[in-house]
Amino acid sequence: MYFLLKSLCWGTVLGGLFFIFGEGGPVLGAEPAGKPNETGKTDQANSSSNLEKLLDLADRDIGKLSQVRVHASEATTSTAPSLASTVSSVGRTEEPLGKSPAAVFVITSEMIRRSTATTIPDLLRMVPGLTVAQVDSNVWSISSRGGADPMADKMLVMIDGRIVYNPLFSGVYWDVQDLLLEDIERIEVIRGPGAALWGPNAVNGVISIVTKNAKNTQGAMITYGGGTHDQALGGLRYGGQNGEGLSWRVWGKQFERGPGWDPDGAHDSWRQGRGGFRVDWEPDRDQTDAMTVQGDYYGGESGHELYNIPDPDIAPPYRRTIIEYEGVSGANVLGRWKHKFSDDSDVTFLSYYNRSFRSQQLLTQKMDTFDAEFQHRFPLASRHEILWGLQYRQISSNIQDDGFVWHFDPEIRTMDYFGGFVQDKITLKEDRWFLTLGTRLDADYFSDFQYQPTVRLSYTPDDKQTYWAAVSRAVHTPDLLQRDNWSTRGVVPYGPYYFFTRYQGVADTVAEQMLAYELGYRRQLTERFSYDVSAFCNVYEDLIYFQFGTPYSIGDNRFIWPIYLRNGGNARMFGAEIWAHWAVTPTWELSASFSGVYGDWRGPDDAFIRPSDFSDRSPHNQARLYSSWKLSPRWEFDMGLRYVDSIVSGSLPEFAVPEYLMLDARLAWHPKKHVEFAVIGQNLLDNHHLEFNSGRWMTTSTEVPRAVYAKATWRY
Repeated sequence: MYFLLKSLCWGTVLGGLFFIFGEGGPVLGAEPAGKPNETGKTDQANSSSNLEKLLDLADRDIGKLSQVRVHASEATTSTAPSLASTVSSVGRTEEPLGKSPAAVFVITSEMIRRSTATTIPDLLRMVPGLTVAQVDSNVWSISSRGGADPMADKMLVMIDGRIVYNPLFSGVYWDVQDLLLEDIERIEVIRGPGAALWGPNAVNGVISIVTKNAKNTQGAMITYGGGTHDQALGGLRYGGQNGEGLSWRVWGKQFERGPGWDPDGAHDSWRQGRGGFRVDWEPDRDQTDAMTVQGDYYGGESGHELYNIPDPDIAPPYRRTIIEYEGVSGANVLGRWKHKFSDDSDVTFLSYYNRSFRSQQLLTQKMDTFDAEFQHRFPLASRHEILWGLQYRQISSNIQDDGFVWHFDPEIRTMDYFGGFVQDKITLKEDRWFLTLGTRLDADYFSDFQYQPTVRLSYTPDDKQTYWAAVSRAVHTPDLLQRDNWSTRGVVPYGPYYFFTRYQGVADTVAEQMLAYELGYRRQLTERFSYDVSAFCNVYEDLIYFQFGTPYSIGDNRFIWPIYLRNGGNARMFGAEIWAHWAVTPTWELSASFSGVYGDWRGPDDAFIRPSDFSDRSPHNQARLYSSWKLSPRWEFDMGLRYVDSIVSGSLPEFAVPEYLMLDARLAWHPKKHVEFAVIGQNLLDNHHLEFNSGRWMTTSTEVPRAVYAKATWRY
């Protein structure tokens, strides 16, 4: 609390000084005068109408706001996600956030612009209840409602509808999920299951990243900066249009990040380059058809230090350390077509192809994914809104391994996946009661036929509050590590003998299951203050646990001690999240959140590593406070303070992490309409701190260092 008060006091003092001495100037975020927009009119011609829209929005209450669609260009007066903000990940169709029957949070484009983040994982630290821990300079553990791990396999992540999880472990390589941050329209995060619409692995949550339409990124933009940790940050973009509904942009970026902190020296520096394009076409004036084609390519390297690597061909203790800079590259292309029959009826077809390549000393991965999806929305009678769809996905994997530390059998696989969903949103009472019934049916290469239903009920007693409740079933289907793989992880000496511990996948591994119970409440208490509360209880069955097998000899004094993956674990996770936003003045906003996650294990007593061991790797309590202050028309000051509880894993004490408090701050100056200079400080309260402890596993954890960087952005 002392640090909190001290930080707020200093922030207020510094902000007040800049408020007193800051220069007047043009409105932040405005485009150059006289520049034509997508309608062909100039900003000067539209400025009065835009102001009228904003004043009209300010006079409305939540109930009326929930019927207004807010576009990114209209949302720049607030850094907080309005309850009127559009979300599409909850129901696969656009709807107001305030009426969504799920625990959903939106990171807006204005929040991104005013953040201290340089990566997508750092942006996700804003989300209440989401656990974001940096393992080293380029590896993150990101999870929702427990289960923190770099290989977390129960979060579904999408970029413009393209699913980016890796079939090797059903998780996400966050070091290759990157975009020009200025091109992101919003990031929608659902805490809780979304499997009824999005399919397997949307168990604990869904992260949907939505980029801006090309018509909203016209002209040129150049940004460049660097500092102590993010040593070089550069990006550029250019967009144009033909005046007949066709808009486009091309973009590129490059960065170089230094290593984390380690007393013995770290080897996890990170560098990457990326470029891409997007084309949007609305061929008719009434916008009944909309088409998008986009893609990008990346290449770079991510550094790691791997320790305790077992090697039976060297002298005792049969282990070594590897310092590697793994090469990463990939490309994707996506096409989407949407036809609108009416305001409440449309069809959408989406297809994409993705290729990724990762080269390590012990493992080389090449993954190809083709996906095709169709969905149809239409009204039925007067009270039903039907949404249904079909999906086909094919994944081809080619994995080359060293044969001892890693081994996949077979090394080459082609996996087919089929899925379909149907949902009925029923209006029980106009503007008051809504019932959503839906289910998804799936069949894939590894698992049996799966069903994932949901029931969601929402009640809006008046225009300023919403209650909602949900019961959902979700599954995580087996992946290549759990079925085709063995991985030799360590060496245990016992007298003159050495035992190599080997984690062994099993061909009959089945899907892990979860039944989730959720409650939520949102309210606009006053015109300036709103809050959102959610609670949950997740009951898991058939969880993977690890069980010792019988050792066997591989020659001389060396043995393999197998540890088999088994289904049969049960666990329960429960907790709550609260988020509040307060517009203190028209130029100063505060938002705060608190989340608590707790769990227990129920299952076999002979488990070597149990699901609860990994659940315990999530902090029980987290708190966040953000301040966004527009000091004057030319100056901005933003600050974020985060508290993360300690992690004490009962049966695995080597994974312990002490509690920490993290302060980030940003000061920005706009000398001209199209120019921005910003100075950013990260982790200002510590020289360095640990966020995740890899324990006895292979990858060395490093600590997050204090960092300062500066950035300049020019738009025209």
